[in-house]
Amino acid sequence: MTMLLALLLGYLLGSVPWGLLLTRAAGLGDVRAIGSGSIGATNVLRTGNKLLAAATLALDIAKGALALWLAGSLWGEQAGLAAGFGAVLGHAFPVWLGFKGGKSVATGGGVLLAAAWWLGLGAALVWLAMAFATRISSASSLTACVAAPVIALLAGRPDLALFSAGIAVLVAIRHHANIRRLLAGTEPRIGRKA
Repeated sequence: MTMLLALLLGYLLGSVPWGLLLTRAAGLGDVRAIGSGSIGATNVLRTGNKLLAAATLALDIAKGALALWLAGSLWGEQAGLAAGFGAVLGHAFPVWLGFKGGKSVATGGGVLLAAAWWLGLGAALVWLAMAFATRISSASSLTACVAAPVIALLAGRPDLALFSAGIAVLVAIRHHANIRRLLAGTEPRIGRKA
């Protein structure tokens, strides 16, 4: 029962659509109507408002970290991991938006940071390196997600490797259209305005 409560707590925290709320509050309309249709920071950046994109990124990271930390504090480490995964699910499939949310990269990053700072940092560094090399957010995100379980295994944490692999699978599923565009060579670059 505790694990189910933790998962639900994480889901509810993760389902807060910060990108949508911030763009609407700024008078920029519905961010789902532009670019990829996602509610995440990369799509918010397509509005041309870098400050809103940065705020979306920070809040999406924070909600993932908060979910894991809160449940972990209340019910222990395993419940924290359940809540973290729930937050990733909530961002990807928020009940408030007809289960059509974001790609869960920032929220997943926040979860990894809260689970083990070195794991989150390692994945973030891989993302940054790929973003610098390719200027393609989806390629950077997918590479970082694949790297996270490897980093955890190299650190001797098979439990976190399995956990981060679950997040990676979900992120890859949410990137199915991006993967098709990457293969076709038509995926947009970071910062391209919609």
